Amino acid sequence: MQNIKWKIKRFEALSLVELYSVLQLRSEVFVVEQNCVYQDIDGKDEKALHLIGEYEGKTIAYARLFQPNDYFENASIGRVIVKASHRHLKAGHGLMREAIQAVETKFGVHQITISAQLYLQQFYESHGFVTTSDTYLEDDIPHIEMKRGN
Repeated sequence: MQNIKWKIKRFEALSLVELYSVLQLRSEVFVVEQNCVYQDIDGKDEKALHLIGEYEGKTIAYARLFQPNDYFENASIGRVIVKASHRHLKAGHGLMREAIQAVETKFGVHQITISAQLYLQQFYESHGFVTTSDTYLEDDIPHIEMKRGN
């Protein structure tokens, strides 16, 4: 995991290659792997900070970070993703640590709300999130709202 290079960029600072690799990864996992047809390009990328994890020059991890009131009332982390072929590196934990730290340092807040896929509840709990809603469907996938720092 120590070989992952993390970078945070605003939308307008992403190179075309970076943007393409992020969108390709999101499509690979959220649309193809999870067999879910949904509108990934949702008009929210322009507001987000983009956290990108690169391993051996390839994008393998990614998350979007939002300031309070840009997505939820609290700051939020979304589109949390690790390439299937690299999950053995436990990059998801590094990604969440980097995302939480970035929200705290870049936005100056500690309260974070996420819309989490239900099967990842324990993963997010290991990063200090607690469930704050009943299960609901988002794009036909069971989700729960979770909060940290409240």
